[in-house]
Amino acid sequence: MTRRIGGPALALVLAAASPAGAQTLRLAPVFSDHMVLQRDRRVPVEGNAAPGAQVSVQLGDMPAVTGHANREGRWRLELPGHAALAATTLMIRSRGETLRLANVAVGDVFLCSGQSNMELTLRVATNADTAVAQSADPALRLFNVPRQSSTTPQARFASPVVWQMSAPASARDFSAACHFMGAELRRRRNVPVGLIAASWGGSIIQDWLSEAGLRRNGGFDEGLALLALRATDPAAAQRQWEVGVETYLQRTTASLAQPVAADPARMWEEWGGDLATFDGTGVYMTQVTLTADQARRARRIRLGAVDDIDLTLVNGRRLGATIGWNAERVYMLAPGQLRAGANRIELRAIDTGGGGGMWGSAPRRIELDDGSTIALDQPWRFRRGAALGNAGPAPLVPWVGSSGLTTLYNGMIAPLGRIPLAGIVWYQGEANVSDPAGYARLLPSLIADWRERFSTRRFGVVQLANFGPMQSKPVDSAWAALREAQRKTVAADSDTGLAVAIDVGDPRDIHPTDKKSVGLRLAQVLEGASNARLPAVTREGGSVRLRFDRPLQVIGGAGPLGFEACGAGGCRFTAARLADPSTLLVDAVPGDARLRYLWADSPIANLYDRDGLPVTPFEIALP
Repeated sequence: MTRRIGGPALALVLAAASPAGAQTLRLAPVFSDHMVLQRDRRVPVEGNAAPGAQVSVQLGDMPAVTGHANREGRWRLELPGHAALAATTLMIRSRGETLRLANVAVGDVFLCSGQSNMELTLRVATNADTAVAQSADPALRLFNVPRQSSTTPQARFASPVVWQMSAPASARDFSAACHFMGAELRRRRNVPVGLIAASWGGSIIQDWLSEAGLRRNGGFDEGLALLALRATDPAAAQRQWEVGVETYLQRTTASLAQPVAADPARMWEEWGGDLATFDGTGVYMTQVTLTADQARRARRIRLGAVDDIDLTLVNGRRLGATIGWNAERVYMLAPGQLRAGANRIELRAIDTGGGGGMWGSAPRRIELDDGSTIALDQPWRFRRGAALGNAGPAPLVPWVGSSGLTTLYNGMIAPLGRIPLAGIVWYQGEANVSDPAGYARLLPSLIADWRERFSTRRFGVVQLANFGPMQSKPVDSAWAALREAQRKTVAADSDTGLAVAIDVGDPRDIHPTDKKSVGLRLAQVLEGASNARLPAVTREGGSVRLRFDRPLQVIGGAGPLGFEACGAGGCRFTAARLADPSTLLVDAVPGDARLRYLWADSPIANLYDRDGLPVTPFEIALP
């Protein structure tokens, strides 16, 4: 017995049960009680059974679909498309074995993915107590994908997974942005909504693409070859990666600034001065004096944590390299690496964004074979190398989850199979902010990759929120450049929408907690809404006329802030004013070639449309 949707109520269905002794028949892990199947689409159901066995799949009282498992015992059947249903059962039978999934709904299913801002849970969002308390909705279903990194595509997740109805106990540890989005879509569409959350804090976009997607994008053959080598010879792969790091650091530290006193307990941004916003490379140096006996008995060196990559040398000889902002650096010492007298220790660091360099209170020391230690208590010195914008992307460890190549796709996306979706939303970019040009190539590749896998078109992208120092004059901003890469990707694709978050971030916190605004804007994107379209541009004497596709409003009574006119001498702030509800006049001179809007890490936005959505940051060429 099934019930068609007429409201949010669900039919009451008994819990699923399998007969005793069922051993062979299994479903793919995305199938469980309380799941949501995509409405009006053919839905593949797959799993395992005895080789060659007949398998039947039946949704509610619809006719069963039958087929056979192959010689390896794998089977895949397709259910015909169905209108929205509040609750029904899914029965799978084979050779006397039966699996029964209870309280299965048919509605709209969405995948939410990205890095830590998508991962941030409802229990730590703004007004969390109220949001969690009001989260109960039996027609809103949640599926949390556990973290898993893999060098090859996986059929199953890292731990058991189940669909859950939204309630305080299940929603509190679910993605806040995704949950707010889903709740709004439930209100708008009045059908069951299924949300799949698959995110990993600090992850780069390269790790979420399939191998085929990366190869189609180009430029990753060397890294993918290293990933394949890792599967057969991990030690050789590690050595090869270390050589790449050494080559990169030799190039990017060939010209070093004057040495300054270093505090290895604090990231270099905390030292202030010209390091306060520095992302790039640098070299730490100290020395330790040993007796001949101590040098002979030294076994390992501990140097604490380094953000993000280090290459460590003793007396000019490489000890090793490590990636991971919170991984303790521990390196074994071979006989003869240390000597009686002074020994030079050099740690070359690569900071790929955010905090950088050595940090933390872990003791830095040399350990001897009897367990005794020698503290590295001599002063450290630091010399700054190349900024990341000049150094180029740092060498990745292709097998390390969140900073590798395709390992998160293999471990967290591949196990979802090829279920059809109503749409996908993507909240990521902070970890790629050092390479906006590369991101401009990779984001369209990821969209195409996932669309093909999940048979969907609608794709929502959260534009980077405001984060970082506020500025009183125009500056170059990698954050603004990556936002522009996101805007251009969306502008070139009519099935993609941009959720602008330039006004809901926090200049001092890369993890802003206002995820309700983000979720509501994502819901609008999936419904086809957009922010004010980038304007048509014409010159009029000493002004540029920008005509938008809707009326705008200036918040606060002043003129619109954040416009910059750029020419051969650089960029300068310039005045703007509303000529009529949908037209802006921006001051410019004949030599100005570009116009930028909100081009900073943390600009102030006061120009909105009448629906309360901010005008999208942009950079355009002037006619």
